[in-house]
Amino acid sequence: MTIEKWGDIKEKIKSSFEVLDESVIKDEERFEKTEIIEFNGPMGKMKVEWITRPKVLDKKTNYSNRIGSSVSVDYVYSDNEVTHTFKVYKAEGEAWQEINAGAFA
Repeated sequence: MTIEKWGDIKEKIKSSFEVLDESVIKDEERFEKTEIIEFNGPMGKMKVEWITRPKVLDKKTNYSNRIGSSVSVDYVYSDNEVTHTFKVYKAEGEAWQEINAGAFA
């Protein structure tokens, strides 16, 4: 999904449904930003997430063959390329159940 399509979906939700909550969460450790909109939709209470994070260029695993040693993973992120993830959830009691977002694209 493209940024333009996300903007269209966001505007359609705001104009068609009752928005319960809208927030942006930034995770400095993982370098990602998540936009969240909760609303009363056609299937009850729903939530959409748009996650933006830098593209992973390389993953380096540091380990030793000695018993009891630890393993660490270092990621190399792109400075100018990002990836986007679109997720849709519906409320199932107190929990959120993920819906296949491909049905909305």
